[in-house]
Amino acid sequence: MDSPASPTDPTRPPEGHGHEPVVVPPQRKLAKIPLLILGVIVILVLVAAISIAVTRGEPTLLEESTPAGVVQRYVAAAVDGDEATAAGYLTEAVFADCSPMEQFRADNLSITLISTKERSNSADVAVSIASFSGNGPFGAQESSYEDVFSLVRTDGAWRISSAPWDLTICPNEGTK
Repeated sequence: MDSPASPTDPTRPPEGHGHEPVVVPPQRKLAKIPLLILGVIVILVLVAAISIAVTRGEPTLLEESTPAGVVQRYVAAAVDGDEATAAGYLTEAVFADCSPMEQFRADNLSITLISTKERSNSADVAVSIASFSGNGPFGAQESSYEDVFSLVRTDGAWRISSAPWDLTICPNEGTK
C-alpha cells in the first residue's frame, strides 16, 4: 500500500479537498523571456543601422527632365571636374559671357536643394551652399548662404542660364 502524502508535499493537495495539484513552472523558463526580448531588440537595432547605412550613401537622383534634376547633374559634374558634362547643362549665352576665374574647390562645399519654382519656360532652383575651411581649435569653420540657379527651357530641355558664382564653371575652349 502507498504511504499517505506527506503534509509538506506541495504537489499534492490536502486530503478531502478534491483539488487538482498545482504545478509551478520552473524559474528557468521565466528567465528566458527577458533574454528573448533583448535578442529581438538587438536584431531590430541592427536591421535599422544597416538600412540607414545603405540608404545614406548617394543622394536620390532627381529626374533630368526637371529643373532641380538638371541643377543636381550640373553640380555633380562640376564637382567631379567633368567640364564637358557640366557644359551640356548650360545655355549658349553662358558661354558668350564666360570669363575664366578660379575654379571652386568642391572638396569643401555642401549644396542642398531648398526649393524649385517652375514656370512655363523658366525656372528658379534655390540652393543652400555651405563651405568649410580650416581645422581650428574648435573644428572647421563653416559659412553658408542661399543662392539661385536660373534655368530656361530650350528645345524642350531645361538649361542653366545663370548659376551662383562659386558654382559657375567656364569650360575650356574645346568644351563649347
